[in-house]
Amino acid sequence: MTRADRPTFRAARVGAGVLVAVLAVVLLVGASIVVSSAFGVWPIGAAASGVASSATPTATAVPTTSSSPLPPSTATPPAAPPSAAPPVVVPPSPGAQPCETETLLTIWAHPDDDLIFGNPTISDAIAAEQCVRTLFLTGGDAGKGLGYTHSRETGILHAYDHMRGADGPWDSTVVTLDAGLRVERFSPHDDARLSVMFARLPDGNITDGGFDSTGHATLSRLLDGTIGVLAPTDEGPAVDRAQVSASLTELAAALRPTRTLTHVPRGSAYAPGDHPDHSTVGTLVRDAVGHVAEAVPGIRYAVGYPSADLPRTLDGPVLDAKVETYRIYAQQDEVIRCADRDSCLKTRRFGDWLRRSYLLSEADLRLN
Repeated sequence: MTRADRPTFRAARVGAGVLVAVLAVVLLVGASIVVSSAFGVWPIGAAASGVASSATPTATAVPTTSSSPLPPSTATPPAAPPSAAPPVVVPPSPGAQPCETETLLTIWAHPDDDLIFGNPTISDAIAAEQCVRTLFLTGGDAGKGLGYTHSRETGILHAYDHMRGADGPWDSTVVTLDAGLRVERFSPHDDARLSVMFARLPDGNITDGGFDSTGHATLSRLLDGTIGVLAPTDEGPAVDRAQVSASLTELAAALRPTRTLTHVPRGSAYAPGDHPDHSTVGTLVRDAVGHVAEAVPGIRYAVGYPSADLPRTLDGPVLDAKVETYRIYAQQDEVIRCADRDSCLKTRRFGDWLRRSYLLSEADLRLN
């Protein structure tokens, strides 16, 4: 190559350099377009440099994921708040009897125990126009059958007529308590304040051995668990100890007594020498009515046969009224009858019991 050729070579070399530079710029811009298309970002100034776009450029763009509309929800909608449940209505016990005044509940082993050991408290309550509800657990049959039991019951109703100062028919209703004990309940047709109930369980005998006619079944044996059930003498449903106890609790809860009278229970210093039926009933009542809180303070226990050894407490008109009530009853009792006041008071042992009335609180029982 000659010196004259050098400018041409230099000019060609310069032209080639310019061409390379132009190509580099073109390649750089193209690469930017490709990258921007891939990530959705336009380089700053691209529009100003004449790069066309079918989309409106933004400084930044967040990629989104397209999807088809969601199907309707099949989830169970939340339940509406429950409305207040109606109060549970518990039907009253069949033994319930309305009373607008105070109630005296008395529970005894035999018909006549109330008149001998519970008076004058019972007659005073009737005179004060209180409600009096009396229950006899045994029929006092003495092994003589249902006929003798009915005669004693008739005597009791006559005695209550005397205490209330009126005669008239008594309405009878057979009541089966929810707990299982069945009773026949009598009330004067014209006086709902009074009621007398008879359960007619077998008499246990003074020996505590019962009688042949009732298979020697007794309340005492039921309480001790030597027999499982006890059947009434009137062919009513047999009951076990739990049913007897629950029935007494039910009755006390239904009648809501202010006071309750019954016998001295087992374990008391006043129980030895008493009739076994007496102390058995006293024990049952103490345990059963003891479950009715409002009745507990008013429970009183009448001293039975052992009262004959205690000082006399009754005399004058009070004693006369008590003896007359008992005499009216005794006219229907073929075993114990007395014609007048003097003969009643002269009756062995009965005269001593009639002259006395001892009602003990829980604290007075002197339990073993």
